[in-house]
This record gives sequence, C-alpha cells and structure tokens, in this order.
Amino acid sequence: MAPTNIALEDYVTGFSPQGLPVTGRMVRMAEGTLSPILKRHAYPDHLAEILGEALMLSVLVGSGMKFQGRVMAQAEGDGPVSMLVGEYRKDGGLRAYARHETERWAHLERVNKGDKPHMPQLFGAMGRLGLIIVHDNPDLQPYQGIVPLAKGSLAECARDYFRQSEQVETHLMMAINKTSGGAWSGGGMILQRIAGDEARGDTDEGWREAEAKFATLSADELLDPALPAEQLIYRLFHEGGVTMDAVPQPLVDACTCNRQRLVDTLSGMSDEALYDMVEPDGTLGVDCQFCSRHYSIPIEDVTSKTS
Repeated sequence: MAPTNIALEDYVTGFSPQGLPVTGRMVRMAEGTLSPILKRHAYPDHLAEILGEALMLSVLVGSGMKFQGRVMAQAEGDGPVSMLVGEYRKDGGLRAYARHETERWAHLERVNKGDKPHMPQLFGAMGRLGLIIVHDNPDLQPYQGIVPLAKGSLAECARDYFRQSEQVETHLMMAINKTSGGAWSGGGMILQRIAGDEARGDTDEGWREAEAKFATLSADELLDPALPAEQLIYRLFHEGGVTMDAVPQPLVDACTCNRQRLVDTLSGMSDEALYDMVEPDGTLGVDCQFCSRHYSIPIEDVTSKTS
C-alpha cells in the first residue's frame, strides 16, 4: 500500500481496494484552500458549510478526470441562495463563491432555529444541481449533467446525479468543520462501483461488501488531522489491501482572474455601455466574484475611441 504518512493538509488522492469492484478518492482541505476561500466572503456559517461541500464535490469528481480541464459543482434556484459554485481545475487550483439574499437568509435561520437548512429551503422548489465539465481543449464542448435539488443534503443530490446522469452507483460522504478560532477544514470520500464484465463477472456481492464497509465511515474520521488518509482508507478496506496514488495531488486556493482577461472581456462591449460604467477618475472598477480582488481598468484601454 502506498503512499505512507501523507503530511499535506490540502490534497486529494485516489485509491482502489483490492478484490472489490470499486474505485475511490479522498480529499482533505484546510488552511491552504477551504479556510481562506470561505473566510474571504464572510458567509453565514451554514452557507459557508454548504459552499465548502460544493467545492469538495468538484474536487472528488474532477480529480478522477483523465484530461486537462475543470469541473464546476453549481447549484442554483429561486430560494434565499440563488447560486453557489465550487470549481476544481486539473492543476489543483480551487475557487468558490455564493450569492444569497440577506433578509431571506435571516428569515430562514429564524425558521430553522439554528439547524442546517436542507436543499429545497435554500434553492426553492425549482433548485437544481449541475456538474459542468469543461475541457482545456477549445474544440471539445463542455458537458453538463443536471439533477433537482430535492433531497436534504448536497451529498444526497450528488448521489442522484451519479445514478441518473452517469449510471454509476456511488456513495459519498463530506464533512465540514469550523473551529472556535474561525478556521475551516473539510474531508470527503467518494466510492464508485465498477461495472461487471467478462473478466470480473457479476459485481453485486463485491459492491454490497464495499457498501457495508463504507457505511462504517464517520464524519469525525474524515475531519481528524491526526488520522492520515492512508490509515483511514486501510481501516475501511484492510482485508484485501488497498492501492493508493503514489503521490497525492496538492490543492491550492488559486483564482483564475487576471487583468488581461478582464480587458479582453470589456473590449468586447460597446463603447456606449462602457462609458455608462466609467468612474469619475476615468477607470472601470471590476471586482472578482470569486476572490474579491479589485481591478481598475482605464477606459481608454478597452474602448475603440476616447472622449
């Protein structure tokens, strides 16, 4: 079994229990990713927790890709939360943000008396979860699968997605924690069934065994920094042994916004629209929704004429 003694706080690693028709991935996020991303916007705690789950979901899905690209776990609706999105890029870069209405959120918290809201409360009856896969190759079209946000948790809705859109039996657990000092951490694991074929034969019995083992996993184990990933995975699947990625992938808090990209986007707008947006000092002020970085772009840099 490899590797041993993973010391990273922010990483994702794949694993394969020997003798069972499953494959899995485990993620942990803390001071290098989840904490700065969630603290940057000062979201209400329950909203931050669910946004962290969306980010974790994008990592668990995207890290299994065999091509360069990115995955967005995006939830939207007409409830107190209109949108949240967590994005994983194949280079390990992460970013996330959410939009919510302050007054409607406050009302929801009063109704729930401090309990974590379920998905229909957050996104309304028409809420939906989309997993969007975008290739770096511009010749390849993005793929999007959508399921209703009709279950209690994001993890339950994601399992519906895999069952309906991917036809892959999946188990998923995600846990997010905030310390008394305000730091955020999270851990998650996904387990997916490998379909039977002539070589494997029927995989029903092996899948049931894997399900039973996964059912013993607890949120406390996923969050325990003193319990390395390889020990936790081996604890679950020790009978037949486990193969893990030789090197876990580090994850980083890294937004993709930059000045040139904004200039290119603004340059595609009409001069009239740009002059309607200009500040008294002759610049266009643009804030990145993800990382909150502020850009001041001189109007003459993006218009075809000056005045």
